[in-house]
Amino acid sequence: MATARDIIAPSRNTGTVSYSLSVSPTTTFHSPPSHSFMARDIPHRVVPKQLKPFNTEDIKILLLENVNQTGRDVLTAQGYQVEFLKTSLPEDQLIEKIRDVHVIGIRSKTKLTEKVLREAKNLLVIGCFCIGTNQVDLSYAAKHGIAVFNSPFANSRSVAELVIAEIITLARQLGDRSNEMHRGVWNKVSAKCWEIRGKTLGIVGYGHIGSQLSVLAEAMGMSVIYYDILTLMAMGSAKQVPNLDALLQEADFVSLHVPETLETTNMISTKQFEKMKTGSYLINASRGTVVDIPALIEASRSGKIAGAALDVYPNEPAANGNYFNSQLNQWGADLTSLSNIILTPHIGGSTEEAQRAIGVEVSDALVRYINQGTTLGSVNLPEVNMRSITLDEPNHARVIYIHRNVPGVLRKVNEILAEHNVDKQISDSKGDIAYLMADISNVKAEDIKKIHDSLDSLPSRIVTRVLY
Repeated sequence: MATARDIIAPSRNTGTVSYSLSVSPTTTFHSPPSHSFMARDIPHRVVPKQLKPFNTEDIKILLLENVNQTGRDVLTAQGYQVEFLKTSLPEDQLIEKIRDVHVIGIRSKTKLTEKVLREAKNLLVIGCFCIGTNQVDLSYAAKHGIAVFNSPFANSRSVAELVIAEIITLARQLGDRSNEMHRGVWNKVSAKCWEIRGKTLGIVGYGHIGSQLSVLAEAMGMSVIYYDILTLMAMGSAKQVPNLDALLQEADFVSLHVPETLETTNMISTKQFEKMKTGSYLINASRGTVVDIPALIEASRSGKIAGAALDVYPNEPAANGNYFNSQLNQWGADLTSLSNIILTPHIGGSTEEAQRAIGVEVSDALVRYINQGTTLGSVNLPEVNMRSITLDEPNHARVIYIHRNVPGVLRKVNEILAEHNVDKQISDSKGDIAYLMADISNVKAEDIKKIHDSLDSLPSRIVTRVLY
């Protein structure tokens, strides 16, 4: 455990990294206009104080699966120790690595199961540099005070554009014609090749991706219907239908954009294919378990559907290479033998723009959590935020107490903090987990260990952090 230290004010050159991103669904990155106010226009500038945990000498971060450079730059600019690997790790190597780190950043291939997380004795936070978090045992992480952050919106446009590309590719049989040309076969045909103008697109799941897809499809002349378990406002002229069967019966193209849950597992199977129009198309860029693949193979062979495009699969390889086969999924050979099915390796969000935006969004969330304890955007802990401690508050400390949500905790915590002035305090709960944050003033360096150890001794304690 490191000795408590007085904080040194940061220099004016903070080493801030600036990025120019072409498009981000959530944030516009730009410089202020030249006519905006200058520093001389305000008498005093409030500068956040750089907090640090009193009992951690260095923050160690492990980034796996080729996290984008923008994210790495954000984290290294904070002075953290960042180890970067381009691939995921086998479970035994992952367990060995995770024992010493405070932060781990992953994408979709790394599985942070209870077995792995049990070994992560120092882990504070997990960053999922992607949309999904189903690769993390969220319940175990929450019960052990490990926050999890993701990027739910930043790759929405990239996925929507891929789906549009697949709709056109399927309608025009571009995959077939390209493969034939590569074999030297000239096959100029128009039979069963269609314009997408005037066709009906059925979107299952009208969230951030589904609604963006809706706008793009309408702009290209398609009629859009959608089904969602919630009643949602339509974009443009799209219309919500009351149930999945109604959508399947009307749509020429069906595109799936739902999370992986018990309710969505095999939500498109034999019965659903029977309800689809003969000669229609299916696109899945959501989760691999949503479509019953053997049923899809049968519907494709029988001619019930004219084609399909899959970007996700029930079991996906952990690394690039010749791994997509029948050993991974028992129907692998049958699926790859079908020429009317487009297969892509989970690349819906794999664009430079999306990965840059994800890198910044998740890394910023990690920095806010490490440095300030802010949980806004966490998928498994209560969302708590407070105004930053500033350089004008030199003898202040921020106390973070993650605890079991049981009666009497606040009274005991406030008894411990009673010797100091509590400037501000906030607490929130999510199920059995509660998150308390308090800023105290007139605290001396020698008081910090006493506060930390006193909170740590409470029976309700999950994690105690003191930032100063």
